[in-house]
Amino acid sequence: MAYAFTNSKGVTYYLHYKDVNLKGGRTQRIYYFARDVRPGALDEVPQGYQVIETERTGMPILKKK
Repeated sequence: MAYAFTNSKGVTYYLHYKDVNLKGGRTQRIYYFARDVRPGALDEVPQGYQVIETERTGMPILKKK
């Protein structure tokens, strides 16, 4: 089951990850939230991160602890 976060406006978002290739050839993992469950969904928040909600839009984001 994908990690779900419901913001203050009552909208539920699910946590996902994607590995992207940078120009220098290095691979970096990015984390993002979506309103639906897609491939790459995570079951829990990665260690060392916490979920916060942006004040202006209510979108959840990951922040390092």
